[in-house]
Amino acid sequence: MTVQTDPIKFLLVDDLADNLVALTALLKRDGLDLHTARSGEDALELMLVHDYALALLDVQMPGMDGFELAEFMRSNERSRHIPIIFVTAGTADVTRRFRGYEAGAVDFIQKPIEAAILQSKADVFFDLYDQRRQIVAQRDELATLSTALQAADKQKNRFLAVLAHELRNPIAALNAGLSVLQRREPSETVRHVGGAMGRSLKHMGRLVDDLLDIARIDQGKISLKTEPVNLQDVATFAAETVQPAIDEAGHCLHLDLGPQPIMLVADHARVTQIVGNLIGNAAKYTPKGGEIRVTLREEGASAVLEVTDNGIGIPQDQQSRIFGIFEQVDLGGGIKQDGLGVGLALVKQLVELHGGTIGLKHSAPGEGSAFEVRFPLRPVS
Repeated sequence: MTVQTDPIKFLLVDDLADNLVALTALLKRDGLDLHTARSGEDALELMLVHDYALALLDVQMPGMDGFELAEFMRSNERSRHIPIIFVTAGTADVTRRFRGYEAGAVDFIQKPIEAAILQSKADVFFDLYDQRRQIVAQRDELATLSTALQAADKQKNRFLAVLAHELRNPIAALNAGLSVLQRREPSETVRHVGGAMGRSLKHMGRLVDDLLDIARIDQGKISLKTEPVNLQDVATFAAETVQPAIDEAGHCLHLDLGPQPIMLVADHARVTQIVGNLIGNAAKYTPKGGEIRVTLREEGASAVLEVTDNGIGIPQDQQSRIFGIFEQVDLGGGIKQDGLGVGLALVKQLVELHGGTIGLKHSAPGEGSAFEVRFPLRPVS
């Protein structure tokens, strides 16, 4: 953070020049800029253009006395925050003190002034003002940084949206070309290469769709097409869409969807996307031949979806960031990492668009992971 180096300003007000010289000599120190005024009117003019950490006001001045000056200060928005210490040569009777505190004084100092007491009290306001100034400077700098980060985030989203749209065209062209080639009678090598190309293009298409969804959600461009949906049917359909990845990895997928229908008012396609991404994520982070389970139940006013696996698990120090965009778990163990790390970030945002929550219920290295999604149950007309 930037550190303020400007001197701190104190205002000394007394109609006698000798008193001002004496006060200046007592208070002079590095970092202090001492301003003097010989009347209340002069002091008010100075306050219009300067911000003071403290004002020392002589009570008995011709014309506008110290009490009247203090009352003017308190009635003005620019000067009302300035602490006031009255300097008086008169007797400190209760009536005078009451009027002084009523006018806004924080303290009284009797003449003749004891140097150590004045310096000690002035130092308190010097330090308080300096701390306040530093806090304000830090707040302003944080606000500037926050604005810059928001602008960068918007620029990032625009870039993702443009990138995804631009990638769609060449992917579509490659898919069309591959389809034309596969219509002929290909050799075994062509079939093998074509199959690999098809899987890669399909994977790229999913990544592009995820990028577009992230950009749309961040820009508030996704609107849910809600309707009554049967959550069991959605979960079954989502499981079917990811079954090829389950079969390829040799996993066993268990669906424990309960006997009674669970009805939601939700976007069928987006809930399918949520469930499919969670199952696919479990398959990705589970070594071959693993167990994945999808469970549904009603709990109070919520429909609860759990997706558990016996995969590699997530280290404790990485669990707090798994729902961040472009965040990926450090797999280790020779397990191949793919994708861009948008899956769980997208799931979280889609769940929240439905008024739900998602969390990591349990995870530990070597013990697998359990994700829990809660959707609010609303009356289905």
